Amino acid sequence: MKQHILVIGAGFGGMWTALSATRLVDIHNRDNIDVTVLAPQAELRVRPRFYEPNAHTLAAPLGDLFDAVGVNFIKGAANTIDVNAKTVGYTDANGAAQVFHYDKLVLASGSGLALPDTPGVAQHAFDVDQIEAAIRLENHLKSLADQPASQARNTVVVAGGGFTGIETATEMPARLREVLGEQADVQVIIVDRGQKVGAAMGEAISVSIAEASEALGVEWRLGVSVLSVDENGVTLSDGQRIEAKTVVWTTGVRASSLTEQIPAERDRQGRLHVDAHLKVIGQDDIFATGDVAYAATDDIGNFALMTCQHAISLGRHAGNNVAAQILGVDPTPYSQPKYVTCLDLGAWGAVYTEGWDRQVKLVKEEGKSLKTQINTQWIYPPAADRAIALAAADPMIPVVA
Repeated sequence: MKQHILVIGAGFGGMWTALSATRLVDIHNRDNIDVTVLAPQAELRVRPRFYEPNAHTLAAPLGDLFDAVGVNFIKGAANTIDVNAKTVGYTDANGAAQVFHYDKLVLASGSGLALPDTPGVAQHAFDVDQIEAAIRLENHLKSLADQPASQARNTVVVAGGGFTGIETATEMPARLREVLGEQADVQVIIVDRGQKVGAAMGEAISVSIAEASEALGVEWRLGVSVLSVDENGVTLSDGQRIEAKTVVWTTGVRASSLTEQIPAERDRQGRLHVDAHLKVIGQDDIFATGDVAYAATDDIGNFALMTCQHAISLGRHAGNNVAAQILGVDPTPYSQPKYVTCLDLGAWGAVYTEGWDRQVKLVKEEGKSLKTQINTQWIYPPAADRAIALAAADPMIPVVA
């Protein structure tokens, strides 16, 4: 009788889970284990790049890759998980309700922007969290050229001075001038609760962020938050008013709500607590990976972040270990002690750091060159070639050397 591994999600964690599980099954020459991915589309949406222009191009098809390695794909959206019955209910491509019976489940359903109840955010703010939202923002920016010239038209407010907010804001002057003309008097403002430019990114990296912001003309309003948003701008917590036709929200990310259907402990962001093999603690047949897993990266207290850097390795380990459990072979404990960041800073360049304390190693053009490699090569799926793809799914391959 065949055993069925079901992977929910085709993001970085889900794609690499499917490839890694297939790799171990192939190594052991077993033909009685099926690996299936359930996701709304057979494509890897390259979420780390959604702050860039041309968002509609930022998805890599997975159909040929899955076919090449023998991974089954179901186009659908998971709705329910019944742990006791070992079933997942989903809506298929035709809108019909369906049920999948699994032997082992890997939850890789990702995360999403958790919008606050701040008045006007849901109605008037844009974001770059999902590809549809990034396309909506891009279409809006293009439409600014048809609006009467005004300071509000030429102003973008970015709520949040974290990683996504900084990358979005520092890219924005060039994007605005592409639409409004090189001589346009544009204004980009980051609103952040921190007391210092780039405070959320740490002391070492904040110097580069401040330098880039000044060079690009990106302003920071510090120690305040957005109190409300309307179609003409924002009101800040200190009473300040900024007229702006474009407000981009970048704060607050939460794990997929599917985690709430699994009886297990979750962290404040909704991520499931997992053991060293990425099995959900308290569940024998369920693994979690990517943005839905609260996983220790080392033995000194660091945990995986909601980044593709961690999701790639998490996926490779989850896939290997779920297959290992069926095969009765030793799993591979997840470990990812090396942590790096490469923060895009628009036309100024980028800054590359190493370590959890973010020690700066490369800046400006050197940093940008590395960031370009990461964004256009390293994070993309392997070739749709069985041998190449399965070799790339080895959990012992470091994501960051």
